[in-house]
Amino acid sequence: MTASRTAQSATTAAQTTVFGVIVAISFCHMLNDMMQSLLPAIYPDLKSELHLSFTQIGLVTLAYQLTASILQPLVGLYADKRPTPLALPGGTLFSLAGLLVLSVAHNYALLLVGASLIGMGSSVFHPESSRVARMAAGARHGLAQSLFQVGGNAGQALGPLAAALVVVRWGQSSVACFALLALLSCAVLWNVAQWYRHHGLARLAPGKDGHRAQVVLRNSIVLRGIAILLALIFSKYVYLASLTSYFTFYLIQRFGVTVENAQLHLFAFLTAVAIGTILGGPLGDRFGRKQVIWFSILGPLPFTLLLPYAGLFWTGPLTVMIGLILASAFPAIVVFAQDLVPGKIGMISGLFFGFAFGVGGIGAAVLGNVADAWGIVAVYRICAVLPAIGLLAVFLPDLRKVRA
Repeated sequence: MTASRTAQSATTAAQTTVFGVIVAISFCHMLNDMMQSLLPAIYPDLKSELHLSFTQIGLVTLAYQLTASILQPLVGLYADKRPTPLALPGGTLFSLAGLLVLSVAHNYALLLVGASLIGMGSSVFHPESSRVARMAAGARHGLAQSLFQVGGNAGQALGPLAAALVVVRWGQSSVACFALLALLSCAVLWNVAQWYRHHGLARLAPGKDGHRAQVVLRNSIVLRGIAILLALIFSKYVYLASLTSYFTFYLIQRFGVTVENAQLHLFAFLTAVAIGTILGGPLGDRFGRKQVIWFSILGPLPFTLLLPYAGLFWTGPLTVMIGLILASAFPAIVVFAQDLVPGKIGMISGLFFGFAFGVGGIGAAVLGNVADAWGIVAVYRICAVLPAIGLLAVFLPDLRKVRA
């Protein structure tokens, strides 16, 4: 009887949500993505100083995102087999080195090296930190993934703001000051790694991660579901690449706004992305992840179709609505994929984060070529139809019915 009560108490404890760990990992996600978002935020200065074309700007994004995307699934797969808690603080050293290189990058080759180092930092951080979010989630996977994700979105929003306030005023060398954020993140992640080692791993034992039961689906259903989810990630992140990499150029060229004004518009869009991310996970927990995925990918379509033809007054509200709706998809997609393939949290997290980074980088490079050939407005006319891919969500399996 005593053994039964002890086991029941352990399972109940494993199903509670450890908000302290989730907040810590979300804070570090904010610092990580803020450091990353400094790179596209200083694109206008780099373009004028190094005389870069839009194609070269796209290749910088590609270098950063490919190093992140290719390594992430491998890091996640390794972590599933041999969990390495100290990889979390160790990975921040790559980001620190990347920022220092960017601060002195006065030729194109060095710029690519700095971007690649920042990508390597992300490749270690994202799959391992997503595992920690799952460990600390208890029975509230969507909420934990949203809180984790919103840290990254907040960092992406703060990056352009920091660039507008610091880098635009003090120059490229001031990027080195933000390397201090990597040291702060390293200190916080060291403490998270200790919890990961002593408590987190036990919470991922079968039956203790918040599921009443893990249903093994047929391979055909799993593969179809993963393929559809990756197609939806393609739609979301190629469109996001068009805004994060080229929105400031679009505003400057089409409406003649200043660089600072354009950065503030980008900040408003990324803030909307952060709010949408907060909403996506809890809504998925409550109403079902398939319904949230369906709405969040297809929902922005009317706004994306209007954006290339809107004036400056309406451009801001339209991009805010696009960011708000589109961002709610990712937490639901990641948790849905983790539920499709139970027991492979690191690999699935790495696959989806990595694919998102990779497709975003390829999309940025291709769209940079489009902007050089046909103009920046053509980028948004072409990308306007991407949310229609959200119709594929109707073919996702309904995991609630399968479990029932």
